Amino acid sequence: MPLAPRLRERAALAFLLIPPLGWLILAYLGSLAVLLVSAFWGTNSFTGKVVHTFTGDNIVRVLTDPVIRTVTLRTVAVALAVTVLCAVLAVPLALFMAKFASPTVRIALVVAITTPLWASYLVKAYAWRMLLSPEGGPLSWASGWSPGYGLVATVITLTYLWLPYMVIPVFAAFQRVPDALVDASSDLGASDLSTLRLVVAPMIFPGIAAGSIFTFSLSLGDYIAVQIVGGKTQLLGNVIYGQLVTANNQPMAAALSLIPLLAIVLYLLAMRRTGALESV
Repeated sequence: MPLAPRLRERAALAFLLIPPLGWLILAYLGSLAVLLVSAFWGTNSFTGKVVHTFTGDNIVRVLTDPVIRTVTLRTVAVALAVTVLCAVLAVPLALFMAKFASPTVRIALVVAITTPLWASYLVKAYAWRMLLSPEGGPLSWASGWSPGYGLVATVITLTYLWLPYMVIPVFAAFQRVPDALVDASSDLGASDLSTLRLVVAPMIFPGIAAGSIFTFSLSLGDYIAVQIVGGKTQLLGNVIYGQLVTANNQPMAAALSLIPLLAIVLYLLAMRRTGALESV
C-alpha cells in the first residue's frame, strides 16, 4: 500500500477517535480529578456547606478510623468471595456449553444466562429478598432453613447478579481451545484431569481473569443489594452513600470513594502481572 494513502487513512482514523477520546477525558477522567480534589475539601460545621479550603483531615480519617478499616476489609472480602463463587459456578457450566452441549442446547443455555441481564436490578434483588426471607420465605418453607438477611445473603445475591459476567468470557475462552489439542493430550497418555489442569486451564485463565474484573469491581461498588438483603451489614458503598446523602458530607464521601478506586486499580495491576489481560 502506498505511503500517502496509508497516512490519510491513519489521519482519518485519528480524527474519528477525537470525539470518543474527548468524551472519555472530559466525563470520566475529569470527574475522577474532581473527586480527588474534593476529597481535600472541608465542610462548615454549622451549615454543612462545602468549604473549598485544602485540608487532609478526610484522608487522615479514612486511613486511621478502625470502623472504616473494618468495613473496607469486609467489602473486599465480599468482592473476592463473589468472584470465587462466580468462577466455581461458571467454569463447569461454560465447559459443558462449549464442548459437550448440542448447538440447540448451547443456544438455550446462552439465552438462559443472558436473559436475566435484561431484567431490572431491583426486581432481581427483591426476588432474592423474598426467597431468603427467614419468615416464611420459599427457601425457609421448602427446606426449613434460610440464611436470613446478612452477609451470606449479600454474597449469594451478588453472585447471582454478576454470574453472567463471568460465564460469558469463560465460555468464549473454552470455545477458543482447539479440540485437536485436547485429543493430542489424551493420545499422549494424559488423563482427563491432567489435560484440564495442564492444557485447558492455562488457555481459559484469561477468560476467568476478564470475568473476575467485572465481578470484583461490580461487587466492590455495590450498595443497593446489601441494603435489600444485607440486614445490618454495612459495606463501603453504604458508608459512602450515607456520608453523601444522610450526613451531607461530600468531601468525606469523596475521600471514601478513593478506597474502591484504589482497590480496583491494584486488582487490575495484579491481573496484568499474571499476563492474563494480554491474552484476552
